[in-house]
Amino acid sequence: MSRRARVSPTEAGLPDGGARRRTPGLRREEVAVLAGVGASWYQWLEQGRDISVSPQVLDAVARVLRLSNAERRHLYLLAGLNPPAPEVAPEVRDMCDGLRRLIDTWMPYPAHIMDPYYNCVMYNDAAGMVLGMRPGNTQNCIIDFFTDPLYRGRSRTWQVNAHTVVAQFRASCAAAPDDEGYQEVLAQLQEVSEEFTELWERRDIQDAGQIRKELDHPLVGMLAVESTAMKVPARPDLTIVLHTPLPEANTAAKLEWLASPEGRRGSMYPVAG
Repeated sequence: MSRRARVSPTEAGLPDGGARRRTPGLRREEVAVLAGVGASWYQWLEQGRDISVSPQVLDAVARVLRLSNAERRHLYLLAGLNPPAPEVAPEVRDMCDGLRRLIDTWMPYPAHIMDPYYNCVMYNDAAGMVLGMRPGNTQNCIIDFFTDPLYRGRSRTWQVNAHTVVAQFRASCAAAPDDEGYQEVLAQLQEVSEEFTELWERRDIQDAGQIRKELDHPLVGMLAVESTAMKVPARPDLTIVLHTPLPEANTAAKLEWLASPEGRRGSMYPVAG
């Protein structure tokens, strides 16, 4: 009712008739006509009665009431249906500046952000110094995991983590089986890596979460970090991956030194900007 009240007849494409209306916004009957449903059925929907609803009808009501993506999903939940996949609302598409501040504030610890297809959207300096992220590689995190000799040469836990990475990628692909973006990345991986193909054919599934990584850095030696993959509800198309130092090997102090002016000067590889 509150959302119906905020939509004027003019906004809905109806003539207001110039007469004074007792009801702010649209009347129930007007919503029903615009959504292509019966007036009584729509009244029962507003009253929360136990009626049969379909996604198509809810989408029509959401369109008439000009619901946001979050409100549309909430309408599905109120109706007892599985909500549609989250979408990026137009008003939050430009969050890049804020996300850049987030991962830069995470310094001196590595952090990066991926799109649904594991393409790297941005990364901080520590990710360049520690993980070897740089303009010269493919900028796709899972392809680089299997093909980047710099990262593979540093990673002590590569064999263990490869199984997890592929199982998580399969889970992402399974959630969108007809998505051409996933199919394109999958085809590239199968072309460039027999190791990936072997793990892919095991058909293991795993949700994204935390992964322990051990690395041998050429300047500071052993590093032990824990990567955590997190979603931003307003940007479901992005995953933020933060690396937290573990207690072993004095990792936190080593990462701080690498980010210092002295550490940067001694770096053997370009620092990603």
